Amino acid sequence: MNAMSDTSKQGSALPKAPICVPAWRSTVLVLVIGSAACYALPEQLGLLARIFVTALLVLSLDLVVGVAGLATLGHAAMFGIGAYAAGNFALHVVPDPLIGLVIGMASGAALAFLSGLFLLRYEGFTFLMLTVAVSQIMLSLAQKARDWTGGDDGLSGFMNSPLLGRFAFDLEGKVAAGYSLAVLVVLFYVARRVVDSPFGLAVRGVHENRARMAALGTPVFRRLLAMYSLAGMFAGAAGALSAQTNAVVGLDSLSFALSAEILVMLVLGGIGSLNGALIGATVFTLLHHTASSINPYHWLFVVGFLLMAVVLVSPTKAIALLRRRMGGAK
Repeated sequence: MNAMSDTSKQGSALPKAPICVPAWRSTVLVLVIGSAACYALPEQLGLLARIFVTALLVLSLDLVVGVAGLATLGHAAMFGIGAYAAGNFALHVVPDPLIGLVIGMASGAALAFLSGLFLLRYEGFTFLMLTVAVSQIMLSLAQKARDWTGGDDGLSGFMNSPLLGRFAFDLEGKVAAGYSLAVLVVLFYVARRVVDSPFGLAVRGVHENRARMAALGTPVFRRLLAMYSLAGMFAGAAGALSAQTNAVVGLDSLSFALSAEILVMLVLGGIGSLNGALIGATVFTLLHHTASSINPYHWLFVVGFLLMAVVLVSPTKAIALLRRRMGGAK
């Protein structure tokens, strides 16, 4: 009886499988909300395009932190190299935005793969600090390679040809916003399918208990490297979008501050759900835009308060409490 009770207790302590919403439903919801925002706020299309790009970058970080369980503060490296690759491709080769997007994605994935071969052999704080080191190395290289990055002045002077040969990038930002939303929706769908696949579940298992998954025969290093490379590809896509929609790439795209900011966004929205990445990026960007216009010196106090609230009361607990209150009111 004692053995049976111990087994039942252990079984109850195991993590419950996440409730999976079909990928297409959440993707359609993102598309509808994004399209409605573009239609309702035609004078804020530039801001919306920035939100879509930032959401994609935070989504890529969620694949690393929330799904794979790898704490990183150097994720901006993949974003920055994707931006510089797309900008240089448009400047020196072909200004086609779709080809530039593919180049940015390939550059981000390549950097993640090559750095991951070394970084993923370490865990915890060592891995965290090494990601910062990689990001700082890329920033230093960008400062030195002025012919390719423009140095402190940034990379500029490149233009994009019309999207699909028909839609020229306009000053109002209609094409930029629609293009950014389309890429976000497609890659969000891909991310959901990957995370809900057996591969994604295996990576989540590595996050939960690396030693146990290794004992079960899972190739832990290869699974993490594949997920890290996929996240790098998504971050490179966000960097390419940023370069194409802004027509300029600065050194801040490789900065430690950007890596820290997107991590704050992820924490605000909720880690590991993918949807939380989009919510956190939207809330943070809107808060930044609104509060900094009111008081550019003290708006971070609001962000700090929200971050403390999220840490003390997680979004999941807050929603559950709200549902109980609403149910009690009925």
